Amino acid sequence: MTDDRTKPEFDAPDGPAPAELVIRDLILGDGAEAQPGDTVTVHYAGVEYDSGEEFDSSWGRGESIRFPLRGLIQGWQDGIPGMKAGGRRELVIPPHLAYGPAGGHFLGGKTLIFIIDLIQVG
Repeated sequence: MTDDRTKPEFDAPDGPAPAELVIRDLILGDGAEAQPGDTVTVHYAGVEYDSGEEFDSSWGRGESIRFPLRGLIQGWQDGIPGMKAGGRRELVIPPHLAYGPAGGHFLGGKTLIFIIDLIQVG
């Protein structure tokens, strides 16, 4: 898959933030399937659940990013395996699977929404 897909639009969430990880496939991929601990190449954007404010986007930097899943927040480690290259997935990640309680990281205590395009596994 190429990384020429356009940056996703986020829909405003309904209701209170979920207490557990929510995984929703927006586009099903047909490439290699990501496994726990794999290295992946992705494009992604993240917004805060409550405010809808974007806090990070690889599209904003103009390039995809490659990294091992082991080094990421738990919500990504749990939410990307099973996804296939070419797919687009939305993850809604509660604080305990993201950056923990308020006070440490600037995103601590916040539920986060990511839309991730899986470009390549390995």
